[in-house]
Amino acid sequence: MEKKNIFAQMQDMEAQLEHMRATLGDWKQTVKELMEANQRLNLENEQLRKILKREAPLDPKVDSAEAEALLAAREGAEEVVGEGYDNLARLYHEGFHICNVYFGHLRTEGDCLFCLSFLNK
Repeated sequence: MEKKNIFAQMQDMEAQLEHMRATLGDWKQTVKELMEANQRLNLENEQLRKILKREAPLDPKVDSAEAEALLAAREGAEEVVGEGYDNLARLYHEGFHICNVYFGHLRTEGDCLFCLSFLNK
């Protein structure tokens, strides 16, 4: 009787180990996805910081009211025909998708044919 009991316990333990292995595999996949998302967001954050530094350099002598006035003046000066196209082209060259498929996502694998065809219209 005792031999059958030990065999049953071994089968139960084997089933538990298999379940643990499957759970560990699921956790590994989740961690991998989270790490990829974190890396993508870090790259996007870095690009946005570069853009922010390039377009609006911080000047401690300028207060917020003056900064808003300068920004409004800059926006008013840029209102010309084709401004939307120029903005989309600038976004694309800064590394973001402008196509309807992936709009706003960071381009990580070179040029996008959808975006290029959109720019060439």
